[in-house]
Amino acid sequence: MKQLLLLAVLIFLCSLTTHAQKMRKTEWESGMLDKGEKIGVWEYYAYTRDGRQVITQKYDHSAKKLLFFRDFDDVPYAVQSPAGEWTRLHLTQPPLFLGGDPALAQYMSKLNYPPAAESRNIQGKVVVSFVVDTLGRASDYKVLLGIGGGCDEEALRICRTIPNQWLPARIGSHAVVVKHELPFTFRLAR
Repeated sequence: MKQLLLLAVLIFLCSLTTHAQKMRKTEWESGMLDKGEKIGVWEYYAYTRDGRQVITQKYDHSAKKLLFFRDFDDVPYAVQSPAGEWTRLHLTQPPLFLGGDPALAQYMSKLNYPPAAESRNIQGKVVVSFVVDTLGRASDYKVLLGIGGGCDEEALRICRTIPNQWLPARIGSHAVVVKHELPFTFRLAR
């Protein structure tokens, strides 16, 4: 009888902890939530050209540590040396936005077409450069490639609203300061 009572108490206690935590799975991410906060290991997804869902990142929110990322391209980045000079180098890990491209797209989709650009039929790509430091903070925003008509300013505005949820770039196990570039496409609906 005591064992049955003890078992019932254990089951009750376990059910209390499972109610505080719940699994969240969407098209772009999956993991556990505890009181609305991400905990434990989360997986972030993207889709290949042939429609397959692939894991692009695994991030441990409890330990605040990147466990895995899928490297899509191996391009050199501008890396700042301790002396403050910039050199183009290949990275072990590029700067990554936590949650991958789908999470970043939530902010980039808030782009408003400037009326001046719309009235003058200005379309094209604006590229904004910014520095991601060793703590994952973005700063020093600049337009590298602009198209005018207010589009450059709008791309800068959106870039500055992206939260500092960047995972810093790494060479080996060391975080490094890099320049990162984001493209913004302005295309009129027809």
